[in-house]
Amino acid sequence: MIETRTLSLAEIEDLSFRALVAAGTSEENARPLAVATAATEADGVASHGLAYIPIYCEHVQCGKVDGLAQPVLAQPRPGVVTVDAATGFAHSAIEAGFDALIPAARAQGIAALAIRNSYNCGVLGYHTYRLAQAGLVGLGFTNAPASIAPSGGAKPVVGTNPFSIAAPGTDGQPALLIDQSASTIAKSEVMKHAREGRPIPVGWALDEEGNPTTDPNVGLKGSMAPSGGYKGVGIALLTEVLAAALTGATLGIHASPFSGTVGGPPKTGQFFIAIDANATANDAFSTGIVDLVEAIRSQEGAHLPGDGRRAKRLAAKSDGVAVNVATLNKIEALLT
Repeated sequence: MIETRTLSLAEIEDLSFRALVAAGTSEENARPLAVATAATEADGVASHGLAYIPIYCEHVQCGKVDGLAQPVLAQPRPGVVTVDAATGFAHSAIEAGFDALIPAARAQGIAALAIRNSYNCGVLGYHTYRLAQAGLVGLGFTNAPASIAPSGGAKPVVGTNPFSIAAPGTDGQPALLIDQSASTIAKSEVMKHAREGRPIPVGWALDEEGNPTTDPNVGLKGSMAPSGGYKGVGIALLTEVLAAALTGATLGIHASPFSGTVGGPPKTGQFFIAIDANATANDAFSTGIVDLVEAIRSQEGAHLPGDGRRAKRLAAKSDGVAVNVATLNKIEALLT
């Protein structure tokens, strides 16, 4: 049985912040990542939360990510914002980019943010959630080191490459939030099973010959199984075009792994589109979203994307989050 300890969101943020700074991250770069880590734990996505802090710290210390990087922002067109993350944390680059993206979208109805020379952005839906909180429809795309093979092939060419969309609601929470990778399951879940010595379900990953496997270590050496077969590969390619080719970031086939210390900075990318629905549909957008959401929630047993995270997020504000003690011990060891 896994031993846990309940922490408040403020305690999770503080612990993350102190560990990142102790590893050599500037306070300016550590804060957005610490805030995101707490939010990720609140949403119940433990594989991307505190469990990643020791990895982030290791990557700062080995040079895979520059903890002191200063993102460079530009606005080459009124509706286009670019940020060179300078091989630093994605969260700092996104933070700087959103400061320009949000007002640009409000002023023009739509705007785009292209980030290059970046790093793992964690849970992509956390970032589109923030755009929805600002009253905008947020679309996000991020590429990753190659881990999905093309249809009929066995050698990875694209990453799990998540995409996300969040629609604003009336209560400060997104009315709808979709956040999914192009693979059957996020690669971090396979990594988590490998760390814990647990087998993975059939259909999560493939071996180096393209055969199904239940051994997470074999799967990590092979490839991730695309969601929906060739359709998942198509989604991964679409995201690769937007988040890598369109931003000037490194393609997944050339990016170093997000795990381990080998290979230097991955220099991957993120691409966000923010839309003010008042400019495209006026009140019809809100009505349409309400009708769409109700059509799903009114069906007994039906699942609306984002509802699970929403419920956990709201409960975590008052109840805190049960965190793996083994993970806490690893992080606290970084502070001694």
